Amino acid sequence: MRFLPRHLPRAAPVDVKRLAAGLALVAAAGVGAFWLITTPVAAVDARQAQALEAGDAARGETIFNAGGCASCHASPGQDQRTRLGGGLALKTEFGTFIAPNISPHPRDGIGAWKTADLANAMLRGVSPSGEHYYPAFPYTTYAHAKLEDVRDLMAYLRTLPPVEGKAPAHDLSFPFTIRRGIGLWKALYLDTSPILPDPAQSESWNRGHYLVEALGHCAECHSPRNALGAIVTSQRYGGGPDPEGRGFIPNISGKNLGAWSHDDVVEMLETGLTPDDKVAGPMAEVVKNTAALPKADRDAMADYLKTLPVVEGPARPKSP
Repeated sequence: MRFLPRHLPRAAPVDVKRLAAGLALVAAAGVGAFWLITTPVAAVDARQAQALEAGDAARGETIFNAGGCASCHASPGQDQRTRLGGGLALKTEFGTFIAPNISPHPRDGIGAWKTADLANAMLRGVSPSGEHYYPAFPYTTYAHAKLEDVRDLMAYLRTLPPVEGKAPAHDLSFPFTIRRGIGLWKALYLDTSPILPDPAQSESWNRGHYLVEALGHCAECHSPRNALGAIVTSQRYGGGPDPEGRGFIPNISGKNLGAWSHDDVVEMLETGLTPDDKVAGPMAEVVKNTAALPKADRDAMADYLKTLPVVEGPARPKSP
């Protein structure tokens, strides 16, 4: 028969102070890493700011139309595309985002902004006060725009009428109210690489590539989103449910536009007429912008859109 020892060895006492200090160190390191990763990064610093103030307003009008600024920022309830008092509500699963006043009003709009402020907002999603903007503002696509285009856009915006009145604040639920967390989202999804010309393609195609993928931000509406609200890369341009629950946004990849002619695409961008119907809803507002572009730009957009590969997007829900 085996006998157990009368006295088992005792475990070493836990050094509570040392354990607490270690945990505090780990927590501090985590907070520091979070703070570093989520720090807003500007596109333009103070040294570059002054050089951006001499823009071309006439050219900026084309950027304004290509960027679709009026579709979101024109004051609702009136038909003047250049009264940019904001107020349009965009309902999403994260809450309701409200488009701000971007008229040159010195208090309620962006009249006090420098061009560098607009560049940081569009190219990096950073406000003049150094906070993250929510990606409901499509800076994820504008990030590919040229700095000189932002400069000219600001020159044009300064020629527009100032509109009094601030737009309401966003109506979001926790934790989406914590703007700092957008820095993590940007680390995952914000691509700031420029759009470089493809020497194998025509000048028109390259212009269309830039208009569609940078200024026009077409993929922002015509692509499905993942659970974090980012575009599903494999289904880019594949269409999907309208975030506001207003139906289904069409697939504009080669799956659908492959059956359209070049002239069909140009006609839609100018008049809203399609081979089978006429665009409506938000797309009708987009057409007001593309119709104001030079014809060469609509041709360029058609040249590029006609080369989009076939993408199988989400299936349309069956009609009840």
